[in-house]
Formats: sequence, C-alpha cells, structure tokens
Amino acid sequence: MTVLRIEGFVIVSADGMLADAAREMPAALKFAGDQRFFNDALDGVDLIVHGRRSFEDQPNSPRRTRIILTRYTAALAPDPANPKATLWNPAGASFEDACAAAGVRSGTVAIIGGPVVFAMFFGRYDTFWLSEAPQVHIPGGVGVFPGVPERSPHDILRASGLRPAERRILEAEGPVTVTAWRRAT
Repeated sequence: MTVLRIEGFVIVSADGMLADAAREMPAALKFAGDQRFFNDALDGVDLIVHGRRSFEDQPNSPRRTRIILTRYTAALAPDPANPKATLWNPAGASFEDACAAAGVRSGTVAIIGGPVVFAMFFGRYDTFWLSEAPQVHIPGGVGVFPGVPERSPHDILRASGLRPAERRILEAEGPVTVTAWRRAT
C-alpha cells in the first residue's frame, strides 16, 4: 500500500507570480533565506515531482529521486539524462504507478511546480509551503496556479481545503515569509 505525504513548495511575488513572461524565475525572487528553507526541505523528502521546466538547482539536486511530468512519453519511462528521474505522463499512468516506478511507496513527496503540476495535487496536499516576497512585482509573469492573478494564491489554496497555519520570517529584509497551508480537518 502506498502511503505518501504530499507537500508543495513555491515562492511568489506580491502579484502571485512564480516566473517572468519568459517563464524564468527572476533574480528578484531569489532570496538566501528562502533558498536555505527550500534546500533543507528537499533534503528531507523522499521524492520530488515537477514539470519539465521546473527544477530546484541545489547542490544536492543530482542525488534526489524525482518524477518529471511530460507529454513526451506515453506513460512512464526512465529519464535517459538522469538515472534518479522517472518521466511521467499523467494521461498514461497514475501518480501511484509513477511513484512505484521511481521506487517510492511511502514517505514525503515535494511538489515544486509549475502551475499545472501544483493544480494536479490540490485535493491531495497535506501542507503547501507558500513563500512570499511582497516587495517583488512581476507584471505579465506566470501565476503560481491556474487562475492567478484573477484570484489570489491564498484564495485558491483556501478553496482547495487548505488553511494558513504557522508563518515564519525567512528574511527580515525584504521581508520574505513562508506560511504552512495545512489541510483542514
């Protein structure tokens, strides 16, 4: 039986963007405190899930087991470029099958984006770690979730059954905070 804890991780601008119009994370959203939080969190998970344009670019990245969502495979396939990665097309295989192919049947799974990947797990998150940089604005950027900026990330998380719990300051200058949005019981 597969027993997985699902956690999301992202940093967003004041307008709910995770990337600029070119679909790149701008330097304005990169903060040492958030990078430490993110790296430490990923060091503690059993599996990372992301789209083909998302990655964490951390020192331990090559050692982490991951699933990469793609339409370029029918269902599941090993990633020829990364022996720690499994390619997954959700149209051809279940998430549980993808986890099994990656060798993970229990533990914590980190969902790290992009927007469509985040949305796929709205009904399954145990916790969503939303880091925010309220002084950063990215006009015309890529919203963290489908429906942003028409709706705020907070409204979308709340609508998916999550509620804000503890909040931490990651960097006083800026400021940069992270809020754990947890499943309402």
